[in-house]
Amino acid sequence: MPLHKTGINAAGNGGTQPSLPTSAMYQLDIVLKRGNNLAIRDRGGTSDPYVKFKIAGKEVFRSKIIHKNLNPVWDERVCLIVDNLQEPLYFKVFDYDFGLQDDFMGSAYLYLDSLELQRPLDVRLDLQDPHCPDQDLGSLELAVTLFPRSTEDRETMLLRRSWKGCSKVKKQGRLPQGSLTSCCVNSQQQQQQNLRLSDMNRKSQLWRGIVSIRLIEGRNLIPMDQNGLSDPYVKFKLGPQKYKSKTIPKTLNPQWREQFDLHLYDEEGGILEITVWDKDIGRRDDFIGHCQLDLSKLSREKTHKLELELEEDKGTLVLLVTLTATVVVSISDLSVNLLDDPDERQQIIKRYSPLRSFLNLKDVGIVQVKILRAEGLMAADVTGKSDPFCIAELCNDRLQTHTVYKTLNPEWNKVFTFNVKDIHSVLEISVYDEDRDRSADFLGKVAVPLLNICNSEQKAYVLRNKELTGPTKGVIFLEADVIFNAVKASLRTFVPPEQKYIEEESKFSKQMLQQNFNRVKRCVLFLINVGSYINSCFQWESPRRSLCAFLIFVVVVWNFEIYMVPLSLLLLLTWNYFLLASGKESHKGTMEDLLEDVDEEYDKDDKDSEKKGFLDKFYAVQDVIITVQNALDEVACFGERVKNTFNWSVPFLSWLAITVLCASATLIYFIPLRYIVLVWGINKFTKKLWDPYMIENNELLDFLSRVPSDVQLIQYKELKPETSLSPSKKRRNNPG
Repeated sequence: MPLHKTGINAAGNGGTQPSLPTSAMYQLDIVLKRGNNLAIRDRGGTSDPYVKFKIAGKEVFRSKIIHKNLNPVWDERVCLIVDNLQEPLYFKVFDYDFGLQDDFMGSAYLYLDSLELQRPLDVRLDLQDPHCPDQDLGSLELAVTLFPRSTEDRETMLLRRSWKGCSKVKKQGRLPQGSLTSCCVNSQQQQQQNLRLSDMNRKSQLWRGIVSIRLIEGRNLIPMDQNGLSDPYVKFKLGPQKYKSKTIPKTLNPQWREQFDLHLYDEEGGILEITVWDKDIGRRDDFIGHCQLDLSKLSREKTHKLELELEEDKGTLVLLVTLTATVVVSISDLSVNLLDDPDERQQIIKRYSPLRSFLNLKDVGIVQVKILRAEGLMAADVTGKSDPFCIAELCNDRLQTHTVYKTLNPEWNKVFTFNVKDIHSVLEISVYDEDRDRSADFLGKVAVPLLNICNSEQKAYVLRNKELTGPTKGVIFLEADVIFNAVKASLRTFVPPEQKYIEEESKFSKQMLQQNFNRVKRCVLFLINVGSYINSCFQWESPRRSLCAFLIFVVVVWNFEIYMVPLSLLLLLTWNYFLLASGKESHKGTMEDLLEDVDEEYDKDDKDSEKKGFLDKFYAVQDVIITVQNALDEVACFGERVKNTFNWSVPFLSWLAITVLCASATLIYFIPLRYIVLVWGINKFTKKLWDPYMIENNELLDFLSRVPSDVQLIQYKELKPETSLSPSKKRRNNPG
């Protein structure tokens, strides 16, 4: 039933109802169901709609975006707390446009004072454009229920806010002892209730199994381009987890050969959603088809080969799916600490001892991090306080603490335990401010490589911004332990790393493009300088240097053997090791140059990207610009990672390189090269015969992918906290 600017009440009849007190507090539960016949705003005859909810000019909710659909189904639930029913709820529908201003698709009002209490109501809102009132813009379907919030609920919320004020009043003797006791008991009960709720939320974070998926190939996909082909890629969605495959250009029978892992949660139902898309440059990607897979019907600990048909005969996908039932993440309090028990710790150390190096190669180790407290956080609320909570992430594992309300110096005292599948992973701790009706505000973040962790050492980490390029306000105190098997960790270094399925889309940035160009330029200049140095030896610009170079050339060529190639790389590693031991960092100058570039890059606010200008004119080629930007980044990262391998930026990897080079030199010295090449060729030719669905990988590139680039070294570098104030003084200056 329509319910917008007309006089029809929520009951659906023309009668009257008793007026509601407009000054009380109410809870408004809304289910945004779907949209019907929405307006066309894209060139392809569709739209990408989303909905904004506003009260008194303030945005209180924003729905997800439904791509290429004029009849979208959202099924999103939202709970709003309102204290003034005279203010209508304003709905605005927009068409999402990447890089441009979103197009308006219509709006409608929901008058709250016409709703009946505790009566669910299905509502249809006809969308209108104030400038074109006669235009048909479609409608929204909602389910709305209004609940009263009791006076006790309101007082409890106020008590939670004034908890710290009670103790202050007690010291001044302004409140009778009995009144204070009642106030404190109510606040303690509320805090215990919050902890129980946070415990319930944390249960949903713990995953109970792993879904290993190997995307093999596609067959007979439908053509979407004018050349009769497509550029297909696949999207997977399991609950909140998403994964996007690489794009295979110009084919209807793509070969992806990709592997990734998703997590199974008890409450998710185990429905894997799969969609196939055609990549288009300069416009929206075309939808090819979709299918679903019910994981609850698959047996555990067994690999299933599946050929999934896309709907309406749009092609076939071939997958290998394996379900593994295991629990490898946990949350506990400091009182329940796994590694503090000597017997438990000894059993874990025994589990990852060298004698078990070849059992379950994926189980590399275990990491336990204690999130203790934070000090001097940024004030995100108008009261000068924040409601901080922490999120700990290790690759695709993500756990969250409870929220500590109204403080800048929270204490969480939580212990997170993660299973380590790659010792080169980075532990990320992010701090957010909880907002009742909006998304959480970012307060700071730290990134700690597992190899940099000193066991059982409590450290203060200065919080950084989102890009990890500079400090922000606040310090977080962590204590971590890592126990791992070095042999398993070394073997896992030469296989493809686990890919994160939650990653932000690449965006064009003029500063980022300039930074990547400068990084590539430094690598190219290094090669040019090396070539110029060698050429100067031929030109006899320095007779002594040229004579030495000539003698070295004659001796090396006359006595050259193939095993000398890895030996020469060993000499380079050894030389840099002695430079590092003597206190001379060979890559210090490069890091300083990069730091200057990074400082200049992130000085500007993100709002600059929303300004209209020349970027709008290049919308059609923005994908090409992003591709160039990413290609420059890949080239720069490759050169920096090779350099950082020999610069001992990660000692574990440098020692591993020395071990491999020594083994290679020994092997080549004792075995003729033709035998080694023969074994390599036989393995290469027969690999597909004994494993048709094997995913190809390059061990050298997999090794280099674990070496951090110069940008990552800056992001992982620990910042020294300010020492001008001790923690006790900081607490006095910033009372919680």
